[in-house]
Amino acid sequence: MEESLKAGQKILAGGGSAIDAVIAAIKIMEDSPIFNAGKGAVFTADGFNELDASIMDGATKRAGAVAMSRAIKNPIEGARLVMDKTKHTLIAGEGADKLARENGLEMVDQKYYFTQHRWEQLEEAKKKEELLLDSDKQRAHLGLYTEPYLGTVGAAALDSKGNLAAGTSTGGMTNKMTGRIGDSPIIGAGNYADNDSLALSCTGTGDIFIRVATGHEASALYKYKKLSATKAAEEAIKQVAALGGTGGIVSVDKNGNPGYAWTKDKLGMFHGEARVGQEPKVFFPVAK
Repeated sequence: MEESLKAGQKILAGGGSAIDAVIAAIKIMEDSPIFNAGKGAVFTADGFNELDASIMDGATKRAGAVAMSRAIKNPIEGARLVMDKTKHTLIAGEGADKLARENGLEMVDQKYYFTQHRWEQLEEAKKKEELLLDSDKQRAHLGLYTEPYLGTVGAAALDSKGNLAAGTSTGGMTNKMTGRIGDSPIIGAGNYADNDSLALSCTGTGDIFIRVATGHEASALYKYKKLSATKAAEEAIKQVAALGGTGGIVSVDKNGNPGYAWTKDKLGMFHGEARVGQEPKVFFPVAK
C-alpha cells in the first residue's frame, strides 16, 4: 500500500492529473496477489476470474468502466480506455477484452490471475454453498492479515488544479455467479467523483452498494447536507449496513480532506493517505 500511495504521490508532485495518480496507485494493487483485483482476483462459481473496474473525472463527470473482463492485465486501464476512446461508460465481457486488445493494452491468460489461496476460498465457499467476501476472516486463507479487508482496491485523488478523480478495481465475490457484476464498475455506486464535493471508492457487499447508490449518496450528503467527508462516508455506510451489507469507503473532498468509514467495529480495511512533500501513511484499522 505504501508503494501504491507513493506511485500516486509522485504523479501529483510533478503536477500530474488526479486521473493519472489514481490509475498509477491502483495498478500497483492490481499487480499484487494480495488484493482481490487483477492478479489475485477471486473466482466465480464456474472457476473463472472476471474483473471489474471504473474511473471517474470529477472535473468533467466523464467516466469509464469495464466489467466481466477475463484478459485485461490491468482492468483500471481498460476503464480509462472506455472513458477516453468510446462514447460509452460501461463495456462488459468479450466487448471489454476486444476493445482493450485492439487498443494495445497488455492482455493475459486466465492463469495469470491464479493464486492458490483464492482457489481454496472458492472450494470452501462451494462446500458451504455461500458467497464469500474477503472480510470473512475464518475462511480468507490469507495468513496473518485476515481481519481487515484485503479485497477490492480503490483510490481517490485531488490534484494541484483542484480536480478530483476516483477509481475502483475488483474481482468481485468468491463463488459469485459467472456474469455477476457488482458495484465497482457502476458509477454512483462503487465509484464517484465530483469537483463540487468529493471523490470516493467503495468496497464490500456490492449488490447492496448498488441499491444504496452509495457513491452518489455520500457525495450528495457532503454537497447538500454540508457534512464532512468523514461524516458523509459514515452516513452512507450506515445505509449499506441497514440493508445487511458490509464494506467501506475511502474518499477525499474538494479541499483535500480525507474521509473513511466502514461497517464493523472489529473489522476494517487497510487504507492510507499521501500528501505532496510528506511521507505516505498506511493505517491498519483493527486494534490487536
